Amino acid sequence: MVSLWGSKKDGNTSVHNGDGDDNRPASVGRREYNHTEPDERSSLLPRRAPPPTSDGYLDPDDPAVSPYNLWSVRFLRYFTVIFLIITFLWWVLLLVSIFVSPPGMHSRGSGFFDFAYTCLTLGNLLVAVLFFAAPAKAMRITTAIVAVFLLVDMVIILSVGRIRAEEGWVGIASVVWAAFIAIWCVLTDRVVAWGKREEEERLTGRPETRRTVKEWLAVLAGTIISVVFVIIVIFMTGTLGIRTRDSSLEMFGERIFVDGNKYQVHLACIGNVTTTHGKRDPTVMLEAGENPSEYDFEHWAYNSYQNGTISRYCYWDRPGYAWSDNAPSPHSAGMSADALSEALAISGEEGPWILVSAGIGSITSRIFSSRHLRDVVGIMLVDPLHEDLLHRLASPGRGFLLWAWGIISPLGIERLGGALFQGRTREDRVYGRNAYQNGKYIKAQLQENLVADSLSKNEVVSARTIQSGDTPLVVISSGIKCRADSEWERKQKDLTGLTDKLVSWDVVNKAPHEVWTTIDGRTIMEKRLDELVKQAGKVQLPNKK
Repeated sequence: MVSLWGSKKDGNTSVHNGDGDDNRPASVGRREYNHTEPDERSSLLPRRAPPPTSDGYLDPDDPAVSPYNLWSVRFLRYFTVIFLIITFLWWVLLLVSIFVSPPGMHSRGSGFFDFAYTCLTLGNLLVAVLFFAAPAKAMRITTAIVAVFLLVDMVIILSVGRIRAEEGWVGIASVVWAAFIAIWCVLTDRVVAWGKREEEERLTGRPETRRTVKEWLAVLAGTIISVVFVIIVIFMTGTLGIRTRDSSLEMFGERIFVDGNKYQVHLACIGNVTTTHGKRDPTVMLEAGENPSEYDFEHWAYNSYQNGTISRYCYWDRPGYAWSDNAPSPHSAGMSADALSEALAISGEEGPWILVSAGIGSITSRIFSSRHLRDVVGIMLVDPLHEDLLHRLASPGRGFLLWAWGIISPLGIERLGGALFQGRTREDRVYGRNAYQNGKYIKAQLQENLVADSLSKNEVVSARTIQSGDTPLVVISSGIKCRADSEWERKQKDLTGLTDKLVSWDVVNKAPHEVWTTIDGRTIMEKRLDELVKQAGKVQLPNKK
């Protein structure tokens, strides 16, 4: 029997050296062994022949058994990583555009939908990269469902004119990219599963049906995340359906492109132009507060029109409110005043104007007045916001909450719940009590927050210094607000000195911030408006060339 290290032959001991020379004397072998130091090429263990029962296949747990052996799998992973980098850069750009609009990237809508689609795309790619080597049928099915809903969203955005205009090329590109990536992830997972099976059959003799605990955990995590993505995209599709429904709501007035045709604002006028003693009667220009003009505030003006107190009035929606588009960021109160001026000029509307504003809208109205001194013949401020209190709107905490609320607004949980279970109508969502759920409205609030204590404050302070002292002024304040906030009351009193011709300062005892929601508030507002109209008739406007 031949031993492992040597054998007996002719009475001499020979040594196997692994090179086929088995007949050297043992002394020579020992001499070479003693004087030759091993290096990195030296075999530390003797070479063994494979067991007689071996079939030549690798163990299924051998690291060499991997789908990465196939060039097609490596190709897919390479491009998946590239897509992930591209999507991340696009995600960063969209995040920045919420606060500062890059040139050419302004969206007339809120911009939250394209950001949401990009977040979903980023999530799909991260799942694909993290669980690339652990393909699973459940993940393919859920990702395929996501892809189907994204294709539906793409069709809705492209086919509904109003939504297409609001989303613009940025939103369209985002949803198309999201749909493409979802399909790519399905195909990638399928190819990896095929490659894994092929390599297992080639290297181990059969496809592996077992999974390690680590693989099961990876599959479970990937599937749960994909199911969450399915739920998200279902809500987003439902919200798009609500937007489609709301886009069919008819409006009075027209949308007018402003700021170099970047976005549209809604403007409407009620009544005919009249003249008295050869002079044009003033038109009341409404500037709403924290809600769209159509929500209660315009109703009061319409009643005054029907009662004959005024002969004509106009109202508009600031960017992001009701039927108006969102403006590029940043957007200040002075920019809103300029947008109003441009819209009035394009539509052919001329003064004289009596400005009636409420709440934060009084900031825009005062800036507009200072820039149209020759045309403004009266100012009525209804529980106005003082420039020294703009810091309340500009708090970082409020800004973060608005941003967070905007980010999840594409889910439309409240909007869908209100439509399905509470009977909320299109009017409620566009300009009514649920308008605050609209992504455009949230974006407008966020824009106000970002510049309230900087750009907007500087603009209104400058406006106060150049405001004409001859303009008749009425200030009407909320009694409830004044009693609850002494600083608010002091600032209301300060605003009575905005011009030298204070007609009246009324504190309506039981009225809230929206003074016109009470009978006493509406009565006093209409009475003071009538006084402004009569005083305006005594003012001789300078001739315009």
